[in-house]
Amino acid sequence: AARLPPRTFRSYLPRSHRTYSCVHCRAHLARHEELISKSFQGSHGRAYLFNSVVNVGCGPAEQRLLLTGLHSVADIFCQSCKTTLGWKY
Repeated sequence: AARLPPRTFRSYLPRSHRTYSCVHCRAHLARHEELISKSFQGSHGRAYLFNSVVNVGCGPAEQRLLLTGLHSVADIFCQSCKTTLGWKY
């Protein structure tokens, strides 16, 4: 069986910390210490708010009507596999 080349990510988080990763490619996204809240609701269900993340790309900012009113947001996606992860304010 042929071996797949290892995936490389821009940032690796320390193994000693609990981390959040992309569900598809397992790219590191955030340390548990960066989690601010799990009390958000996204259009597809539960959403988390982080202080900072790594290995993400950002789309253009746009005005979007959310449950808390009109906000300027930009979609974010996994830099490795391009999966849409959510948005940033």
